[in-house]
Amino acid sequence: LRTRLDRIVPPNRQYLGLRRRTFLIILVAIFLSLLALILGLSIGLSGKGSKQNLPLPTSAEAHTGDLTYYNPGLGSCGIDSTDNDPIVAVSHLLYDAVSTGSNPNLNPLCGKKIRARRHNEATGEDRSVDLTVVDRCTGCQPTDIDVSPAIFDELAPRDYGRVGVTWAWL
Repeated sequence: LRTRLDRIVPPNRQYLGLRRRTFLIILVAIFLSLLALILGLSIGLSGKGSKQNLPLPTSAEAHTGDLTYYNPGLGSCGIDSTDNDPIVAVSHLLYDAVSTGSNPNLNPLCGKKIRARRHNEATGEDRSVDLTVVDRCTGCQPTDIDVSPAIFDELAPRDYGRVGVTWAWL
């Protein structure tokens, strides 16, 4: 092995102004750094495109997350909504993962229906509401949903602000 190395990189020469040993150490360090960078990027990029943990509409599975409310207006789907409309904003992580282009109005989730359910402690009843996706929630985790104030009032006292909810795609 040493003879082969001596033929490729003769020992008594300088390489880029460095002795052979120093040059080889730097060359191996650069190679290992590049290898680590390539592996790190490939692992990171393959994880970024993964949709396995997102509550996609292809599943009828029930999801549990936080329910919050917001004052809607013109949403990411290009639909103008009011505080009394039965609408929902889904997590930005979910919304962006299924995006098919640069126009958010054409997102496949726009117009999809969700049924949200929870036990309303104030009324002592189980309640469910059907909602239409019109927006994305930047502060939501993948299974959290954000609804209009009137819908939140149907499911929980508004002064709670954030409650647990179970929901599924229709």
